Amino acid sequence: MSVEPQSSKSQTRSSTSASRTVRRLLNSVVIGLYRLTGGAIGGRMQGMAALLLTTTGRKSGKRYTTPVLYRPENNHFLVVASNGGSGKLPNWWLNARSGTPIDIQIGRTRQQVSAQQVSAEERQRLWPLLVAAYPTYEKYQQRTAYPIPVVILSPLNTCS
Repeated sequence: MSVEPQSSKSQTRSSTSASRTVRRLLNSVVIGLYRLTGGAIGGRMQGMAALLLTTTGRKSGKRYTTPVLYRPENNHFLVVASNGGSGKLPNWWLNARSGTPIDIQIGRTRQQVSAQQVSAEERQRLWPLLVAAYPTYEKYQQRTAYPIPVVILSPLNTCS
């Protein structure tokens, strides 16, 4: 009986699955520490402020929380739906676009927000500001075939 070597396709699937599992585990740790410390740990990532964004799955109906980098803009918050430049929109943005409830946590403050993609003209103005704060966004854009959405989160009320 001989054992066939694993094909490169199945190796890629296996490594993708493993990296997804590691990413989920790390996100769970970051989320737990953020909530425990009110953002003292996890409230800044890679030089930018981070918030916790919670959406309801458009298919599952489950609530999902994702740490997301943000930039304050007046009384709103700018976030980038980059998904690490993977070429796929992040699930949080797909869920938010479906009109499900969105909650954010910044520090110990929780708010309900609406999410809207900025116009192409507004993106042209905002994109350089976001790249200046986090230069890796430009690398993500180069790996992506579509303009990465810039999303504005607008507070509805405070959940505390």
